Amino acid sequence: MNNRPAQGHCINTGHPVRHTFKNISRLPGLCHGVFARHGGVSQPPYASLNVGWSNGDQPEAVRHNLNLVRETLRLESLLGTFQVHGDAIQLIDASMVATAEGSTTLLQTPPGDALVTRMRGIGLLIKIADCQAVFLVDPVREVIANVHCGWRGNVKNILVKVVRFMEVEFGCRPSDLLAAISPSLGPCCAEFRNFRRELPEAFWDFQPAPGYFDLWAISRRQLLEAGLQPENIEFAGRCTVCEREHFFSYRAEKITGRMAAVIGWNRT
Repeated sequence: MNNRPAQGHCINTGHPVRHTFKNISRLPGLCHGVFARHGGVSQPPYASLNVGWSNGDQPEAVRHNLNLVRETLRLESLLGTFQVHGDAIQLIDASMVATAEGSTTLLQTPPGDALVTRMRGIGLLIKIADCQAVFLVDPVREVIANVHCGWRGNVKNILVKVVRFMEVEFGCRPSDLLAAISPSLGPCCAEFRNFRRELPEAFWDFQPAPGYFDLWAISRRQLLEAGLQPENIEFAGRCTVCEREHFFSYRAEKITGRMAAVIGWNRT
């Protein structure tokens, strides 16, 4: 299985640097990016493009950083959720937007770990610092999802659940879906000393070395089980621990920022 090389690229056009993916970059009207840690205004240890409100950073700095992300992608607003490492899925429609807390800087839904919409002008935001953000796109029905998938999300099979949700709510066909998986904890650094207690036995074959797990391969397997085509799944193939000079990593730093992984349809 070859899902290691980064198939996308990082772009910097005078705005904050972000990782993008080839398989979804070709879709008209779709904007996306996994933003690196640089280009914002937060001070150490959150330097500098931190978008997390609850890690100790100054709210004014976080608000400024979120606006930088929104403006870079030319979106009207960003919408996130209170991530809880669960498997709840939030359907983002007009009624949800009307009742969401916050402002155009960042609207917040009730707790969940996946956001699904076909609305335009709104960027779905997932915050990460080792966990995977998984973009799912149906280019036929113009439905998008952004999924927060750490190892607990893999255990809860959240990726399969989101694909099924898209099938039921929008009539999406899994074979049409494109998936893009963010920079995240790589098999080189994903050590689980208590894996017999934390991870199901079905995951134990995904050990490139004793006690280390290939969460990228696990996500790939789950997406295939959900019905996606192998050629439609793209990985950044970049480990946030190894590249912590570019990305926030909770495992490496503990007290640190959170990166913005955003996907949305522009209105024009």
